[in-house]
Amino acid sequence: MVKFQTRLMVAVFVLVDVLSTVLAWVFAYFLRFNSELVLEALPATKGVPALTRYLVLIPVLVVLWPAVLYFHGLYQLKRGRSRIDEFFAILFSVLIGTALLLGATLYVRVYYKFQPGVAPLWEYSQAVMALFVVLDVLALNGARSALRAYLKRMWTAGYNVRRVLVAGAGELGQQVAETILAHRELGFRLVGYVDDAAPAVKERRGIPVLGTLDQATQVAAAHRADQLYVALPLEEHAKLLRLLKNVSNECMDIKVVPDLVQYATVKAVLEDLDGIPIISLSEVPLRGWNSMVKRVMDVLVGSLALLLLTFLVPLFPLVALLIRWKGGHGPVLLRQERMTLDGRTFQIYKFRTMVHNAEENTGPVWASPEDPRRTTVGIWLRRFNLDEFPQLINVVLGDMSLVGPRPERPPFVQQFREHIPQYMLRHRVKSGITGWAQVNGWRGNTSIEKRIEYDLYYIENWSLLLDIKILILTLFRGFGQKHAY
Repeated sequence: MVKFQTRLMVAVFVLVDVLSTVLAWVFAYFLRFNSELVLEALPATKGVPALTRYLVLIPVLVVLWPAVLYFHGLYQLKRGRSRIDEFFAILFSVLIGTALLLGATLYVRVYYKFQPGVAPLWEYSQAVMALFVVLDVLALNGARSALRAYLKRMWTAGYNVRRVLVAGAGELGQQVAETILAHRELGFRLVGYVDDAAPAVKERRGIPVLGTLDQATQVAAAHRADQLYVALPLEEHAKLLRLLKNVSNECMDIKVVPDLVQYATVKAVLEDLDGIPIISLSEVPLRGWNSMVKRVMDVLVGSLALLLLTFLVPLFPLVALLIRWKGGHGPVLLRQERMTLDGRTFQIYKFRTMVHNAEENTGPVWASPEDPRRTTVGIWLRRFNLDEFPQLINVVLGDMSLVGPRPERPPFVQQFREHIPQYMLRHRVKSGITGWAQVNGWRGNTSIEKRIEYDLYYIENWSLLLDIKILILTLFRGFGQKHAY
């Protein structure tokens, strides 16, 4: 029944995609040739073609678009799919589909080039094609978002759910069960456990233990389970093999949850090495498209901020003059070695807030509230974090990001990594000017452990919306903090 409902959902997505694409195609025609605003900007010098010329391509769109979307994995109904991943999959699908459409019409025009009455019928406006790409990407994303919102409500209400049985009621099994219960909107419904603690143990944290591992097939049939999550600890490997053998002929999905609780550091992801399954223990969301989107935002916002602070609100020149006037002898900008993504070092830019060559005799020293090395203007700059603004240059150059864990100096990194577990995980992403730890008050001479905790939360839960939230919070919380010195 669930498999039938899944196929039905796929059919609904195909129908929604086709309708969205056809409407975008027709609307692109009317927008190009019937909108006064567009006609003023791009006059139709060759006249307005008949609508029927564009309607002829609708059967091609109906066949081609589902095929292109399918090859980009957009009919694999992954619950919890990243919106960014889906957006770019749709964008590339539409671009490829439009390129194929243009190629097909060009081929027909070339094929019939010696038949004057036929070739012009297959000539299509480039402006219509461009408008179609934009409209179709928006329409597909909007329609799919609306459909997914409806499906989420439907799954939460109990329709088209996957009934899940968990094998193993230990720590790992309970973690799986609690995750399923915490995300009912994903369409899973937990029926209970099978575990060799039965029948002595009737339930675990309110979830029933329905039988032993050897009774898994009978329990699954009795409770109409669609999926079996095998969550047994490493020391019960023999039981796992016996269980898999017993359920191998059952009509349900079997999913093995590896016992990585004691190993996993950020996020574990299954990879494939020419057919060999490999489990990556420290995968982070900031890879692939997510990384590209973050980089685009860094370049756009960083460049805009640099221009704004240099010319429109001439903060940089004013601070530079202030340092020259009250900051004593030495350069305006300070360069220091810091560590960023994957342990790579780079030269960070800051406004100088200390006396020139402050660490010439001492080496790297952690800043303190009454640090005598600070200049008069340096105290003020640090108080309001104005010394960090030149790091926008690092952002544009690609050394840093707007948002991320704050970069530390290599000598301090070496000290921290020896005493703080998982410290180096913060270097799985690019360092930032501001971060989740900083907007929550963990900066300066505060607990390094708490900063790591907040940094790891950011790494595990990264999203574009979280970055935007941190940037907004920085405007309200990031200036004049009590630990800024």
